[in-house]
Amino acid sequence: MTNTYARDGFTYGFDFARPRSRAERIARLDALATLLDTAFILPGTNVRFGFDALIGLLPGIGDAITTAISLYIVHEARQLGAPLHVIMRMLANVALDGFFGAVPVVGDAFDVMWRANRRNVRLLREWLAREEAYWAR
Repeated sequence: MTNTYARDGFTYGFDFARPRSRAERIARLDALATLLDTAFILPGTNVRFGFDALIGLLPGIGDAITTAISLYIVHEARQLGAPLHVIMRMLANVALDGFFGAVPVVGDAFDVMWRANRRNVRLLREWLAREEAYWAR
């Protein structure tokens, strides 16, 4: 089922029926991880940060929001068939990020340096590469 909305010559389509390919899902997760962890550069330095650190500045709710988004990445990895040991490592990264990120000021610095979402996407990509190499034999 394809829903297309057209107005004044502008067409924007949503294709809900077509399942996403593995590569598209990985690319989407990679883009989300980049947005959360390394989207911006602190001017005058080489320090990269993302919305994870910015949203984490909100007391209480900020880290809960970013932890929920990080758990979405883990959920997608599970949907892609990642084994339990990879999922557990990803959950440990999210738990550390959520736990230390809840500490005011120091937690935000930890969010900038730990980059749990980038780590989780890297874990997923490494597992996929090993799996593809195994099945290519």
